[in-house]
Amino acid sequence: MDGMTPALLVKDVSFGYPDGRRALAGIDLRVEHGERVALLGPNGAGKSTLVLHLNGVLGGGEGLIEVAGLGVTKRNLREIRRRVGVVFQDPDDQLFMPTVAEDVAFGPRNFGVPEPEVAGKVAAALAAVAMTEHAERSPLHLSGGQRRRVALATVLACDPDILVLDEPSANLEPVARRELAELLLTLNRAMLMVSHDLPFALQLCPRGVLIDEGKVVADGPTADLLGDTALLAAHRLELPWGFRID
Repeated sequence: MDGMTPALLVKDVSFGYPDGRRALAGIDLRVEHGERVALLGPNGAGKSTLVLHLNGVLGGGEGLIEVAGLGVTKRNLREIRRRVGVVFQDPDDQLFMPTVAEDVAFGPRNFGVPEPEVAGKVAAALAAVAMTEHAERSPLHLSGGQRRRVALATVLACDPDILVLDEPSANLEPVARRELAELLLTLNRAMLMVSHDLPFALQLCPRGVLIDEGKVVADGPTADLLGDTALLAAHRLELPWGFRID
């Protein structure tokens, strides 16, 4: 692969829903391999709509989207959905097999990985999220933080070019939230993290992209964006009481 090809390239993407609501209005975004980027914005800003374009769930609008140089088109959807690893906000939307190992194996099998290689991918993905010892347990018997880790493993087993994390810290107790942050920092993957948890975004992502009304309104160091109280107020975002940007 050309070393200059980004993990994700979004150029002038616009999209409107059938009811006439314009959700994206000329979005530009480039994420390099290994870069961690927080996608910030108020409810209704277009974040979810953009994410659904990255793996081809939504389409038919204007502009260009490429994942590691491959265009997001109907012809490429199978490979695009391997390259874009989406981890949903609710891990129960992602876990449905009787055991953890079977859940993690589902993706590689679905994408045609030869059966002799599946076990190795499952083992590597579970090791990456420190869940090896739970391989034969039912996901239903795991804590919320553990289920979040297994959901992440199901995506890592497919060797994606970019991880898309939808509100990864939502509903986690403080210890599980800290453990997840520490885990994500060990992964050498491009990440696009959608989050309303601004301190978590600051901890994980050196770069932040703020969108509102379907447009990029700010793109820069996350600390700079979150330190700009006027910018946050203008786009209905707010840091937790007492939290300070050093």
